[in-house]
Amino acid sequence: MAEGAAGGEEQPGRTTNASNYGEGPQIVAESVGVVNNYGYGSGTGGAPQDELTTAAAELADAVWTRWDAEAAEHGLQDPEPRLRVRWTAVAGRVESDHPEVVWQGRTEEDLTGDLDDIAHVYGLLPAPGRLVVLGRPGSGKTWLGVRFVLKRLAERRGGAPVPEIFSLGSWNPQEVSLNDWLSRQLSRDQPWLTAATRDGRATLAERLVGRKLILPVLDGFDEIPDGLRREAREALARTSLPYVLTSRPQEYRDAVRDSKGLHGAAVVELSDLSPAESVRYLRLSSPTDAGSGWDRVEEAMRRDPGGPLSRTLATPLMVALAAAVHGERGAGGTEGASSADGPDRGPEALLKAAATPDLESRLLAAFLPSVYRRRPGERHRWSARRAQRWLTYLAHDLERREQPTRNLAWWELGTTLPPRQRTAVIAFLAGLSFAFVTAVGNIPVDLIGAHLGLGFAVRRGLVVGALHGLLLGAACGFIYHRASGNDLLKPSPIEITLRREAQRRLRDGLLSRIAIGSLVALVGAVAIVAVDRSVVPWLGLDDGQGGGLVSAAQLPLIFWLGTGLVLAITAWLEAPVDVDRSVSCVDLLRMNRRNVHAHIGVWALVFGFIAWFGGSFTETPLRSIQLGLVFGIEGAFGGGLGYGLCLTAWGQWIALARVWLPLTGRLPWRLVTFLEDACDRGALRRTGAVYQFRHGRLQDHLTNS
Repeated sequence: MAEGAAGGEEQPGRTTNASNYGEGPQIVAESVGVVNNYGYGSGTGGAPQDELTTAAAELADAVWTRWDAEAAEHGLQDPEPRLRVRWTAVAGRVESDHPEVVWQGRTEEDLTGDLDDIAHVYGLLPAPGRLVVLGRPGSGKTWLGVRFVLKRLAERRGGAPVPEIFSLGSWNPQEVSLNDWLSRQLSRDQPWLTAATRDGRATLAERLVGRKLILPVLDGFDEIPDGLRREAREALARTSLPYVLTSRPQEYRDAVRDSKGLHGAAVVELSDLSPAESVRYLRLSSPTDAGSGWDRVEEAMRRDPGGPLSRTLATPLMVALAAAVHGERGAGGTEGASSADGPDRGPEALLKAAATPDLESRLLAAFLPSVYRRRPGERHRWSARRAQRWLTYLAHDLERREQPTRNLAWWELGTTLPPRQRTAVIAFLAGLSFAFVTAVGNIPVDLIGAHLGLGFAVRRGLVVGALHGLLLGAACGFIYHRASGNDLLKPSPIEITLRREAQRRLRDGLLSRIAIGSLVALVGAVAIVAVDRSVVPWLGLDDGQGGGLVSAAQLPLIFWLGTGLVLAITAWLEAPVDVDRSVSCVDLLRMNRRNVHAHIGVWALVFGFIAWFGGSFTETPLRSIQLGLVFGIEGAFGGGLGYGLCLTAWGQWIALARVWLPLTGRLPWRLVTFLEDACDRGALRRTGAVYQFRHGRLQDHLTNS
């Protein structure tokens, strides 16, 4: 659903099949578009053309797979029911540039049409090709973009720009240029585009954008904060890129007032649905025994054109919500909702709801209970009440961001919590894990080496574990607090691999990272030695195995050398993500988890080897092996897990989104399962590496509730 809906179509290069060409649940989508190849990418300089052509073809396939799956998942390719959304051209008004500029001296074309014509209408425009689509909330702007992308890809030829949808709400034109922002969004959703071009001067994403091999569909100009829209308008007017821009009418008019609109951009505005179109969709979405009830709905709409029923059911979004709440075919029962032919569903229930002051709010409020009805045979079930509470928290979390956004990025969940609270959670979990491992590891060491009995070994292990855990937790909390808010806690578009053919790359600032990490490890080790030599004996738990100065210097040396080696090795193992990998929200999460697991393994091997090797010169063979095992395990859970919690997106996700927020009841324990299930039910949708609410109006409704 969403703001209207567009259907899918065949993958590029496949034979067109008009029978499933996107006549989806909400909007007709079956026309053949016209592709204008304006020669983008044909210039000289920069990356070799075959390299960019190959990258563009790979990107086109990935974009197709993503949006075609989105359309198919929500039944947007079904032949019936469907809604037909139309638009009219806007010319000679404040929203539009002068016709002579738009058409560049050519004969002005008639841009009036419906979604059957979207690709064709865009193809009529002269280069560079700029189209602005205005429409009130729920009028079908977002799915018009999906329809446009699928149609352009189906007709794309080699060298033509690749269309892709970008949600504008996360763009701050005061801080980043449009080209750089587009490149970053591409890199987020397709990490393989972060690979450098052969000349080494830019990434593939940057080069594709710079050579105009990307045709951006800029969705939601109105979602840019009000104070930034003028700057955004000026940046869009200056750019040489082609684009399709969607916006609510009033926000766009306010932004272009006292100007001549966006330079060279044609403007169209989506029209309201007619009562006949809306009721036809509702009828076809309902059981066949609804009788003449839907005729009475259409009669009520015609009788009062300005009434709440007519105003609400004039947009695809509200008609789709009305169908889901009052007429969905084959819907079963739910908590607090009756069956499809019961008193809370059907045309009579809709007419009754229309007598209330705010029908739109009632439909939005009833949407989640409707989609969370019990499904036959489902394994994971959340009640509508709990699902609404969790989704409401997510909506508020997006609104509380420094720049409110529509993009629900898993690595940012929990970042709106107070910094001290986040730091405390990270420090506690890092300290707890290290305390447990240290305590367990010290028990056999004291049993074998000190011969003071099991009771003493357990007491000393618990005390030493607690003290070491406090030190590591404090260090991890300090590191996280300093790193919070920068790029360290964003998902890294790399993988840890031993494949020699993979392109290696060292991260920026590697030497400084190694130096700082080694220094922190050295200071921490000195603190641990000080605690073991002063506090533990003071508590009466000295086991007589402290040794002399050589032994005291051994731990800081191991920590200093081991940390430096770990950071260098992991940087050497980093490689760009495989170009053939499909990166979604879950894919990126798994990728980051594998990276953390690899880091933990490297910490264990490096610390274990250094401790064994160093101990082989001063200890017995059995003692050196024992040291290697102890340091390896503690290195994995102290250094590796501590590093993961402090400085990786996956660690922050585990600490905040998988532990703290579920523990406090704000999110479910099976969070990924819940998010994926919400996508299947139509409450959320997957957009590359992030989630979004299926309907922006639903997010706004939950935010205000």
